[in-house]
Amino acid sequence: MSVSVIIPALNEGSTDRTAENARSAGAKVVSEPTRGYGRACAAGVRALSPEYDIVLFLDGDGSDCPEFIPQLVEPIARGTHDFVIGSRTRGQREPGSMNLQQIFAGRFAGWLLSILYGVRYTDMSPFRAIRREMLDKLGMREKTYGWNLEMQMRVARAGLRILEIPVNHRCRAGGVSKVSGTLRGTFVAGARIIATLIRIALSLLPFAIHIASTVGKIDNL
Repeated sequence: MSVSVIIPALNEGSTDRTAENARSAGAKVVSEPTRGYGRACAAGVRALSPEYDIVLFLDGDGSDCPEFIPQLVEPIARGTHDFVIGSRTRGQREPGSMNLQQIFAGRFAGWLLSILYGVRYTDMSPFRAIRREMLDKLGMREKTYGWNLEMQMRVARAGLRILEIPVNHRCRAGGVSKVSGTLRGTFVAGARIIATLIRIALSLLPFAIHIASTVGKIDNL
């Protein structure tokens, strides 16, 4: 199976030669003029060639560890799972790589999703892989920071085969985090994530009880 890696990036170690540096390294650069994490991810998805079977997402700041890519991709390639997410909270974290707000938000969102869908995540990590045909059917709408959470909710709602694995996490290699780098960024991202959770939960609420009783729990490694 063929894999395409999507890396949303803005000023990741440069101001702003990110596209130039990525292109010189051999990456296909897709431009999205309107800012927003979800918009960047969606632009990458739209640019995918038809032959790719698996889509993998990771951040461009150097904090995700690409050596874990095979562990995320292989369960999908084997046909045992449809969505594999790397949990930073279950792996080894470099000191300072995640703040307490990020850790709490991931755990809290996971607890709420366990109530809604019977599926419990421990992180909203951007490091994830999904079967292409399943991604195309999710109907993703979120344009900003709630993209990751929306995907996890829609995956659970659809009853896909989910696997969560521990992955290591490092401090970012360059740039300043748009989420945790400033108090305003943390507040805006948190508000957007909460809004996304409420919106998706309400839209899927009539099915929540049924899904919780049929989907079961996430497989863990």
